[in-house]
Amino acid sequence: MRWLFWGSVGIIAYAYLGYVAWLYLRGIWRPWPVRRAPFSPFVSIVMVVRNEEAVLREKLSNLLQIDYPLELLEIIVVSDGSEDRTEQILQEHTSSGQVRIIANPVQRGKAACLNDAMEIAQGELVIFTDARQLIEPNALRLLAQNFADQDVGCVSGQLMLGDIRNGESATGPGLYWKIEKQIRTLESISGSVVGATGALYAARKANIVSIPAGTILDDVYLPMHVVKQGKRVLFDARANAWDNPDLGTEREFARKVRTLTGNYQLLQLAPWLLSSRNHIRFEFISHKLMRLLVPFALIATLVSSLVLKGSLYRVALFVQIALYAFSLLSMLRVRGPLARAADGAFTFVMLNAAALVAFGNFVFSRKAAWSR
Repeated sequence: MRWLFWGSVGIIAYAYLGYVAWLYLRGIWRPWPVRRAPFSPFVSIVMVVRNEEAVLREKLSNLLQIDYPLELLEIIVVSDGSEDRTEQILQEHTSSGQVRIIANPVQRGKAACLNDAMEIAQGELVIFTDARQLIEPNALRLLAQNFADQDVGCVSGQLMLGDIRNGESATGPGLYWKIEKQIRTLESISGSVVGATGALYAARKANIVSIPAGTILDDVYLPMHVVKQGKRVLFDARANAWDNPDLGTEREFARKVRTLTGNYQLLQLAPWLLSSRNHIRFEFISHKLMRLLVPFALIATLVSSLVLKGSLYRVALFVQIALYAFSLLSMLRVRGPLARAADGAFTFVMLNAAALVAFGNFVFSRKAAWSR
């Protein structure tokens, strides 16, 4: 039973601390600087929407005000069987010639819509974005600078959870996301990032592959195929997109279940990710797969510390019970100094609960399809 306890603690420690420490040391020992320079190729901005009438006007206005030469820019929007006023709003923006529309009469899924957009995209670079997040005016120029380096095939922008006027949120998902961004920064310093931020990332069109129908994580599938072709995938914290940090607990949980289910799906769609053909196999396993093991390691740690005798295991049991009890304070909407810590504990528990549901989706072949 001791081996179960210490093995489980080791998995948890590596997933959240060990991998980060290894990346930090690798960045010192073997940095790989990117050779940025001004670079302004023709760019295609691609966005898939479904029933987005509430945010679409603001998003299109945001894209049309980006600081980039209009003559070098096209915006391709694919409506995936929208049933509200989405397509009417899109038609209102076609007169400028900047916005091109593909209107699918029935819902086909995001992956199929992205493939449709790639068939007509004329840009040397393709910028992928979503309807809800607003992009800072200089983000596109900053992303493009990275592609002056011919080793670079894909660049992820930074998703900021908060308000563009008041700054980032420091609680709940915002706190978790800050940690995740630090990991991506460290991966980028000396190698490639495992995936991209779906709200804002760019890729050379020449390196973009067709996406299988039903793919959940296109923002991991495409970047990993860029890596497969021998190009780097970077994270550029200068290029920002902003999103609401509080989507509600139920919606945030569903989003995480879908994302983690997508990690399992990737192994089915691209088994080569676990082979030597994946140039960042170690990083992929450490960043994506180890986190899928953490909820099982947490359960094993709790059970083994209940059974084992000794003061060390009693302390471990107390710490675990305290963590789970503390996470409940967030549900009670406590205020004051404890609120931030309680939000962090709740987010940790919620993410690992989502990983368990994702495992159930994988085992029982339940789908977690894309929707707005």
